Amino acid sequence: MPSTTQTAPVSKAKLWTGRIMSALPVLVMLFSAVMKLLKPVPVVQGFTQQFGFPESYLSRIGILELACVAVYLIPRTSVLGAILLTGYLGGAVVTHLRVGDPAFVGAVIVGIFVWGGLFFREPRLRALIPLRSSRVE
Repeated sequence: MPSTTQTAPVSKAKLWTGRIMSALPVLVMLFSAVMKLLKPVPVVQGFTQQFGFPESYLSRIGILELACVAVYLIPRTSVLGAILLTGYLGGAVVTHLRVGDPAFVGAVIVGIFVWGGLFFREPRLRALIPLRSSRVE
């Protein structure tokens, strides 16, 4: 059954703000995935020695990361992509916290940009989470 809920169109300013906010985490995640697939020595050492994962996981996690980004980039599946990226980034936060690495903050910031960018460019999300000013008149 098709939905009859109407959403307000996105202004150009909100759309471009959302696109720019979304591009930042996409670029970070793409760089991260490519590094996992290329396996430069510092990445392999950090992954195996610092975080304690087997090297064989590196390519799998890189492919998973690329898949999550691809789902996020497709407008029809962008909300699902944001959910998948949130799960991925949650794992990154826990991995960093487990070894006492303060770089977990980077994954939190990337997650904020994932959802912030989507909020500005996706009217369905704004309808679901209507942020309004609380002015008392």
